[in-house]
Amino acid sequence: MATYTRDQVIQMLFDSDDEFDSLDECYSGDSGGASLDSSEEEVFWGRRDPVLDIVSSEAPMSGSVPTPLPTPPPRCRSKPAPLVDRWHDGSEEDVCPPPFPFCPERTPGAQLDFQKSYSPLEIFKLYFTPDVLQTLCTNTNKYAARKLAAGARTPWTDVTPDEMLNYLSLVVYIGLVQVTSDMDLWTEDSCHFWLDFPSSVMPVDRYEAITAYLHLSDPAADEVNDQLCGQPGHDGLSRVKPLLDDLLTACRAHYHPHQNLVVDERLVAKSTQPTNRGNKLFVLVDSQNGYTCDFSVYKGMAQSPSGNGLSFDAVVGLLKVPHLGTGYHVFVDSFYTSTKLFSHLHQLRFGACGAIRTDCVGFPCTAENALGSGAARGEMRWIREDPLLYVKWKDRHDVAMCSTIHKAYSGESMERRVRDPNGGWAKRVIPLPDPVKEYDEYMGGWGDLSNTLIKYFSLGPNKNQWYKRLFLHFVDIVVVNSFIISLEMAEVKKQKPLKMKSFRKALCEQLAAAGKD
Repeated sequence: MATYTRDQVIQMLFDSDDEFDSLDECYSGDSGGASLDSSEEEVFWGRRDPVLDIVSSEAPMSGSVPTPLPTPPPRCRSKPAPLVDRWHDGSEEDVCPPPFPFCPERTPGAQLDFQKSYSPLEIFKLYFTPDVLQTLCTNTNKYAARKLAAGARTPWTDVTPDEMLNYLSLVVYIGLVQVTSDMDLWTEDSCHFWLDFPSSVMPVDRYEAITAYLHLSDPAADEVNDQLCGQPGHDGLSRVKPLLDDLLTACRAHYHPHQNLVVDERLVAKSTQPTNRGNKLFVLVDSQNGYTCDFSVYKGMAQSPSGNGLSFDAVVGLLKVPHLGTGYHVFVDSFYTSTKLFSHLHQLRFGACGAIRTDCVGFPCTAENALGSGAARGEMRWIREDPLLYVKWKDRHDVAMCSTIHKAYSGESMERRVRDPNGGWAKRVIPLPDPVKEYDEYMGGWGDLSNTLIKYFSLGPNKNQWYKRLFLHFVDIVVVNSFIISLEMAEVKKQKPLKMKSFRKALCEQLAAAGKD
């Protein structure tokens, strides 16, 4: 089946309470692990894993794609790999192990009846089902009753599933116009397009009331859970658990990913925190189109049950073999890549490729024939510890990769601008290792598309409570996943697909109309 190119999809894109304010506060005293202010937590927010990385003051705390390497001291945190081999250059032939056959549990793509037609609303309601809407309304009404009994002054009448659809219509609409304040949409002097839409859906007072009392979980269960804060049995995600579980089930049920997957992270930022802080999600994305197949919310360093490190557990937790099948290729950045993870994935019959830090536990320590500091651009070295391939490559910076699905070099090349002996710039063709080529293609291309789709139409300003910010991000995930399914449906039916903006406009109107039926 034909697929859209990245450029084609990009073109489609652009034609206060007494609750805990963040997961950080919930887990600041959690038993069984260090607090979020500990040195290990600071290392994590710097995108290092204290279990799998050798943390030193000399090593940088973040990377790019491809990841420039730190200059680590000549030491290893664990026992060095046996010096049974040396680094090989690009002229020496590498032999790649036989790949695992791709055996998905279902046919990749949308799991819908392609003989039928689906409107944007019908796809959206695959995720926000009648049961999901009813649960959301029930918990919101219970929470409002508690707040009113405690002296809250915002008037309230119970919200219904139809009215919740109206509210979601405005949530999606706010992402289209990107105002600094939701209330700007109801002002007569507003400069935004489609000016009469918000007031035609519901009065501003009602929108404010639903926003104030919006609650995803049972308040009585929250009260019990809050009493366990800092003790075993406390669930830091209890306030989003009902909706989170339902949406995860729907994301998996209505779509099956293609062979190449990307594990990445997203940050649901809080305006009062630094840009690298907030609520972090680990996401599993289909690199072919950006569909969010699965995700988990980071809950604190204490939530690493295997002892293999947070980055290890984040990846393994997203790759559910009974659901996915085997033979998948997983692309990750240097935060996740480790010898231990890739060996484990190979045992599960998954291939993997990623940038790696040279100070990561398990990285070959032999210096025989290693890539020197004076190496010319395009020079490479590789070493194989079957099935693990390690590659060092000289670009503008030194780049290191680890892979279980590639051979070191197959003759690929790329064009780079380099300085000539006279100090000028000239174009030069340099060798390109296989892992670097495909890593850039999947991790730096389609792997970023999911974030592009979600961030471009962000769903409005930040809310005060952490769970409301996550709620908005969950809605964003559903809208983008619905859009991606609509693209696939249009492709199969050989119809002209809606652009992202047009899809969201249609969804807004259909949500508003559905709530008035």
